[in-house]
Amino acid sequence: MRNLALRKPCVMQFAPPSHCHDNDISVRTTVNLTRFAAVLIFRILTVILTVASMFASASPAAAQRSVPIVRDAEIEALIADYAKPILQAAGLSQSGIEIVLVNDHRFNAFVAGRRIFIHTGALLTAETPNEIIGVIAHEVAHLAGGHQHRLREQLARAQTMAIVATLLGIGAGVAAAASNQGDLAQAGMGLAMGGSEAARRSLLAYQRTEEITADRSAIEYLERTGQSGRGMLITFQRMAGDLALAGVNVDPYQTSHPMPRDRIANLEVLVKQSRFYDRVDAPALQLRHELARAKIASYTAGQNAIARVFRKNPGGLPILYADAINSYLHGNPRSALAKVDQLISAQPNNPYFHELRGEILIKVNRPREAAEAYATAVRLAPPSGLLQVGHGQAMLATGQPDLVRRAASELKAGLTSEPEYVNGYRFLAQAYGQLGDIGSAELATAEGYFHAGAYRDAKVMAARAQMKLKRGSPEWVRAQDIIEFRETGRK
Repeated sequence: MRNLALRKPCVMQFAPPSHCHDNDISVRTTVNLTRFAAVLIFRILTVILTVASMFASASPAAAQRSVPIVRDAEIEALIADYAKPILQAAGLSQSGIEIVLVNDHRFNAFVAGRRIFIHTGALLTAETPNEIIGVIAHEVAHLAGGHQHRLREQLARAQTMAIVATLLGIGAGVAAAASNQGDLAQAGMGLAMGGSEAARRSLLAYQRTEEITADRSAIEYLERTGQSGRGMLITFQRMAGDLALAGVNVDPYQTSHPMPRDRIANLEVLVKQSRFYDRVDAPALQLRHELARAKIASYTAGQNAIARVFRKNPGGLPILYADAINSYLHGNPRSALAKVDQLISAQPNNPYFHELRGEILIKVNRPREAAEAYATAVRLAPPSGLLQVGHGQAMLATGQPDLVRRAASELKAGLTSEPEYVNGYRFLAQAYGQLGDIGSAELATAEGYFHAGAYRDAKVMAARAQMKLKRGSPEWVRAQDIIEFRETGRK
């Protein structure tokens, strides 16, 4: 290859074209080809990486990665009650669908794998259960319709469309550059760039269609369960109002969801024709919803948010609940206990008031009383591994051998039903340690690391536990499973 830097260039602005030598034109053409190829190779990489990132964002693992999960027995039980009839109407009641709370102030929900993720901000914003039930119905429709699988197929098609268009653009552009036809070279580059844009728009159009389908299916589920679709309309009206207040002009063809006003127009007639349109939520369910909002506001938004959320009902039970939680969180346990006792007096069979009482009593170092409060919560509530772990923690804190043994049993039972509740393994390890069962304590520690995704530390602790466990026992076998575990995608 010639060293182009040593050649005398043809300076076009000072000499007529006829003065340029043929080999100078060849050099310029080669430079044009090199530049064009570099630009288009960069474009290919951009397309591939863009579509690959779309694949990644559509996968369940990516959707769940680094999501700030919230665990709360009360709110999870409420959401489960919201979802149960909808899942039955969709034929998914036996499909192992989980609903996960995400600590995020925005109004949002999404599906990934067999899980429905709901932001705490959605619960805090929604004034009625019906609004959240509408959200759940929409997400259930995505699952029932197999939309995730079809979206991955569409992504594959979009990837193929984008890459083929880019390769065609390269072919046209290189041919044009070789013949020194600048306009055609630019057209080739436009073809390459336009292909990826066409693929992206096609994918967005497909997603908008799926959203419309999910909206209509959600209305059908609500109708089958004797519930109003008014909550869905209220949600879309709120979204439209937020969009208008933001003052942003959104191109409806550049989004993955239909515009809120369009969604209202598509659904309003169906919703208002339903014989259940005027049906409202049962008062007991409405109160549970407001208590859940009070808890979320207390833990995530502060006192000002509580006053704003309950400005229409400033003297009700939810406000007292929020006040008790705030007193507990801000270091005034005596006041918190007095307020919780008021709550229990008003609703003695509410398990979550007893749960809060147990939390406060642990904080003031009264673990035996805390254990009694948790025992009452466990008895009154639907089956809850989270409450069992809390009960076990309280018994462990007493330090009394008989209660520590019971604590180990209760913690193990709670973690059997909630194996991903990582904090519980620390208490289980402490219980086994106090009982002198070091092998089981190390296995519990390994389990905690494992479910937290710290696989290397989990393997180290599992190996240590195996040395102290009976070979072939269920505990020994579980330790071996952890040691032999391989992350998905790794050899």
